[in-house]
Amino acid sequence: MGKVALTAAALYVIVLLRAGGTFAVGWLAGAGARRSRLAGRISTAKFVRVERAIQRWGAPVVALSFLTVGFQTVANLLAGSMRMPLTRYLPALFLGGAAWALIYATAGLGVLEVLLRLFAEHPVLGAAAVAGLLLAVGGAVAYRRRRAAASAPPDTGDEES
Repeated sequence: MGKVALTAAALYVIVLLRAGGTFAVGWLAGAGARRSRLAGRISTAKFVRVERAIQRWGAPVVALSFLTVGFQTVANLLAGSMRMPLTRYLPALFLGGAAWALIYATAGLGVLEVLLRLFAEHPVLGAAAVAGLLLAVGGAVAYRRRRAAASAPPDTGDEES
C-alpha cells in the first residue's frame, strides 16, 4: 500500500470516528433537550418543520460540509440533534469523509512535504513562506471582519437595561 493510500485510510478512519462521535453527541444532546425544560420550545410547529427538513434534506449538507473548514462539526452536531435517520446520515458521512481524507492525504500532505523540504534545504526561505502564509490568512480574516463590521447596523446604545 502506498504512502498516500495509507495516509488516506488513516485519515478516513479518523474522520469517521470524529464526525460520527459528533453526530452521537448531538443525538444525545437533542434527546436530553427533548426531556428538559426546553421540550416546550422545541416542539413548536416551526421547529418540527425545520427538524423534518433537516432529516430529509440534510444529508447533502453533511456530505458537502467536509469540503469546508469549521462547518463540518456544526453540520454533524446539528444532524445528530435533529435526529437525522442513520440511513441518510451514514452515506453522507462515508462520502464526505472519503472526500476529506483524499483531499488531505494528497493536497494537504503535499503542501506540508514541500514546506518541510523547503525548511530542510533553505531554512530562511521556508520561514519566509510560512510567514507569508500566516500573513495571508491573517489579512483575509481581518478583511472579512472589517467587511462584516462595516455592513452591521450601527449600535445606537439606546437599548433598555
